[in-house]
Amino acid sequence: MMIKNLILFVGFILISSSSAFSQPNIDKTLKLWYNRPADNWNEALPIGNGRLGAMVFGGPAKEQLQLNEETVWSGGPNSNITAESGAAIPALRKLIFEGKFEEAQALADVEMFPKRNSGMIYQPVGNLFLNFDGHEKAKNYYRDLNIEKAVATVTYELDGVKYKREILSSFTDQVMIIRLTASKPGKISFTATMDSPQKGGLKMENGNLVYAGLTADHEGEKGQIQFESQVKTIVEGGKASLKDNIWTVVNANTATVYVSIATNFKKYNDLSGNAALKARAFLTAAIKRRYPEALANHIKFYQQYFNRVKFDIGANSAVDKPTDQRIAEFAKTNDPHLTALYFQFGRYLLISSSQPGNQPPTLQGIWNDKMLAPWDSKYTININTEMNYWPAEVTNLSELHDPLFKMLKDLSVTGQETAKVMYGARGWVTHHNTDLWRITGPVDRPYAGLWPMGGNWLSQHLWDHYMFTGDQNFLKEYYPVLKGACDFYLDVLQEEPTHKWLVVSPSNSPENTYVPGKRISIAAGTTMDNQLLFDLFTKTEKAAGILGLDSEFRKILKNTLARLAPMQIGKYSQLQEWMHDSDRTDDKHRHVSHLYGLYPGNQISPIRTPELFDAARTSLIYRGDPATGWSMGWKVNFWARFLDGNHAYKLITDQLKLVGGRIEGVDTKGGGTYPNMLDAHPPFQIDGNFGCTAGIAEMMLQSHDGAIHLLPAIPDNWPTGEITGLVARGGFVLDMAWKSNKLIRLKVRSKIGGKCRLRINKDMELKSRDLVLAKGLNTNPFYETPEVKKPIISFQAKLKAVGIKPIIEYDVDTDAGKEYVFNLN
Repeated sequence: MMIKNLILFVGFILISSSSAFSQPNIDKTLKLWYNRPADNWNEALPIGNGRLGAMVFGGPAKEQLQLNEETVWSGGPNSNITAESGAAIPALRKLIFEGKFEEAQALADVEMFPKRNSGMIYQPVGNLFLNFDGHEKAKNYYRDLNIEKAVATVTYELDGVKYKREILSSFTDQVMIIRLTASKPGKISFTATMDSPQKGGLKMENGNLVYAGLTADHEGEKGQIQFESQVKTIVEGGKASLKDNIWTVVNANTATVYVSIATNFKKYNDLSGNAALKARAFLTAAIKRRYPEALANHIKFYQQYFNRVKFDIGANSAVDKPTDQRIAEFAKTNDPHLTALYFQFGRYLLISSSQPGNQPPTLQGIWNDKMLAPWDSKYTININTEMNYWPAEVTNLSELHDPLFKMLKDLSVTGQETAKVMYGARGWVTHHNTDLWRITGPVDRPYAGLWPMGGNWLSQHLWDHYMFTGDQNFLKEYYPVLKGACDFYLDVLQEEPTHKWLVVSPSNSPENTYVPGKRISIAAGTTMDNQLLFDLFTKTEKAAGILGLDSEFRKILKNTLARLAPMQIGKYSQLQEWMHDSDRTDDKHRHVSHLYGLYPGNQISPIRTPELFDAARTSLIYRGDPATGWSMGWKVNFWARFLDGNHAYKLITDQLKLVGGRIEGVDTKGGGTYPNMLDAHPPFQIDGNFGCTAGIAEMMLQSHDGAIHLLPAIPDNWPTGEITGLVARGGFVLDMAWKSNKLIRLKVRSKIGGKCRLRINKDMELKSRDLVLAKGLNTNPFYETPEVKKPIISFQAKLKAVGIKPIIEYDVDTDAGKEYVFNLN
C-alpha cells in the first residue's frame, strides 16, 4: 500500500540500528591507527584530494610527507606508433591460423616489439620535511588516518606537553595543510624544507619556499612537465621566518603549513599552463581562510561522498589493537570491523584519487615515491585500471567515474592513428597500457602488449554507468566512443579456418601462456576477446536503439554477433581460456581473464547458463586461491558471483594477509596487504584495494542477472549486519539489515522509477502480505539479460550439478524519487 509521504511501511516493526550488534560501547570509528611512526613507505598513510597525494610518515622528530601531483609524469606529448608498427600482422595471422604458434610468437617478439617508447612514468614531486629538535624522546605516541573525515593525525607527549598534528589534502582549497598545536603556549618550534629526485632546485620567492622542477626524460622522450611546489608557514604567537631555503618556526602557539603544487599540464597534447601562477593562486587563496573553516569545508566536501554508504557487521575488542596487528591476526581471529574498515578504505581511496575533472588513478593511485615506479605506474588496462573503478557505481560514488570517461574520450581520438596505421582500420583502438599522453600502441614485449582489447574493456564502463544512472544525455555524449570502438573490430575481425567464426588475431589472453615453460601467448579468438566483443557489440546496439540512431549499423552489429565464437567447455570440464582446448589444471596464473564473462560481465549465470556457470567455477577451482593481491581481490568478486559467501570470505582473509611490517612471526611472502592497508601485489598496486571493496559489495548486493539479489553471498562470519546506500542497476539505492542470517529490514529508494524485482535465497523468504511474487521476465529495461550462445561442450566434459540455493523473487512497482521501507519478520 502506497502512502502520500512517499514511504511504504510493510509489517512495521521498530528495530533500533544498534540492537543487532553486541558491545555497543566499542569504538567503531573508521580509522587506521598505529603506536609507532612509519618505518618505510608501506607503513606511511595516504591522503589525497583527487589531484594532490601524500604519504604521511608521522615521525615525532622528523615528519615526512612524500608528495605527488597527478600530472607529474616523465616525457611529453607523443605517440608510440610508427609507420612499420603493423607490418608483420598479416604474416602473424597466417601463422596463427596454420597452428604455428611458436613461429608466430618468435616473429612477433622481433617485429612487434615497440619501435618507440613503452609509455611514460608517473613520478613523485618530492618530500616535505618538518624537523623537531629533541622530539626523539616522545612518549605515548599515536598516529591515525580517520577515513570518516579524510584527516591524518599524530599525537605524542614530551616534557609534560601534548603535541598534535593534523594533516589533510584539502578538497576545497586544493592545497595540503599541516596543522601543529600543543597543550601549552609557545611550544611549537621546527624547521621545514623540501627535496626532490627531479631536475630542479629550491628557491625563495614571494615569501614562499619553492621547489621548481622538470620531469625526467624516458625512452627517448624529453621530460616536459614543469611543476612547482610552494610552501607557506603561518603561526600564531612566536615567529616564522624563511631563510636559506628553510622555514624556521620558534616558540609558536600554533603553526599551519600549506603546500601547493601545480604543473603546466592542461591536456595530453597541451602544456601551455603556468605551474608557478597556478600553485601561487591556490596558496594565496588558502592562507586567507582560517584553519577551522578550512578543516570543516574539507570534511563536508569529503563526507558528501563517503557518508552515502554505512557498513556495520559488528565490532569487538580487536579495534583496540593497532591496525597492522589486526591485519596480522585477521585470518585467525574474529574481527568483523576490519572487513568493514577495509571496504570503506577502498571507498576512501577512490574519493581521494578520482575527482571529476582530474586524471584517473594510476596503478598506484596518486601515491608513488619512485622515479622508476613498478610498471611505470601507468594505466594497465588489461585489468588493473578497470578494477580501480569497480566500486564506483555500486558503492554510490558514480560521479567519481568521470576521470575514466574523460580518458576514454581522449583515447578514442589518439587511438584513431593506431587503428589506421597499424591495422588499416576505421575507429580507434588501444592496447594493454596507456599513460598521461594517451598512447595507444602496443607497450612492452608482445607477450603482454600485443592485445588490442584495452579500449574495448574500458568502454564497458560507459554502459555500466548508464545502467546505474539511466542518464541518456551521458549515453548520447559517449555513444561516438562506443561506435568508434565497434568500427575498429568490424574492420579487423578475421574468419578462422575451422569453424568460420569471426575472431581477433593476433591477440592473447592477458599475460598467460598455453605452452608450459615457454612464453608463448600469441593467439586468435581467446575467450576473453570473444566475451568483450559480445558485450561491446550488444551494448552499442542497445545504446543506438535507445538513442534512435544508426539503424543500419545496428543490423551490422547483430549480424556480426551471430558469427562470434561461443564460449567452450573443455576436456577438464573447465571454461576454455583459448579457442583451442589448451588449459592446464596446474595453471595458477594471476590473470583469470576468461572469467570476465562472469565478473565484471554478466554473460555467465547460474540461472541462464548453468553449464557455463559450472565450467567457470571449475576453472577457478583449478586456478586456486593464493595469488597476487589484486588477483585475490578479483576472486572475491568471482566467488560472490558463484553465490558462495564462505569462499568469498576466505579470499578476503587471503587478501588481508600482512605483507612487510615489524610484527614478529609474520610470513610476508606473496600477495596481501601492507601495514598501511594498501594492496601488496607485491609491490603496491591500488587495484587490489578497489577490487576487494567491489567484491565485498558484490557479496551483499548483485543486480546483473535480471533482478536485485539481496544478500546473495553472505558468509557464516557475518550472521548479523547492516549496510546502507548500495546502488543497484536501474537507479535503486538500498539499505539492508539482517540478523541470524535473515533479512529484517529493507529500504529501497528509486531514482528512476520502474519495476524493482527483488531476489533472495528461499531460506530468507520475505514474509509480508504486500509483497507480490514475481512472474515472467523483468520488464525493467535496465534488467534485460544477454542472450548467450549455447556453449560448445567437448565430449570429455562431465558437467556437475550447479548446486545453488533455491531463490524466490518479488516485484515492487516504484515511482522516481520515492522511498519504500520494508520491516520484515
